Amino acid sequence: MPHESNDSDLNHRERATLQAVAAGGAEITASCEPDLFLDGLACCDQATAHRLARRGLIAPAFEGKPGQRVPAVLTEAGRAALSVPVAA
Repeated sequence: MPHESNDSDLNHRERATLQAVAAGGAEITASCEPDLFLDGLACCDQATAHRLARRGLIAPAFEGKPGQRVPAVLTEAGRAALSVPVAA
């Protein structure tokens, strides 16, 4: 079960990574420890990306084949952590 989070328990790097995913252009690999790519480049802190995925704050937009890059999105919990409005 994903860990519930709010903005106060995110460090600066986690918040910045969530903001980058929210801005668009992020991809995540389909795997149990997904890697994150921002604008086509590997995220410099994969440990943070793994933490955000395990906590249920970022996720693939759809299920891909193992190892495939798919668009990354903020989950409802990720949007709440950043206070991003939910799209209707």
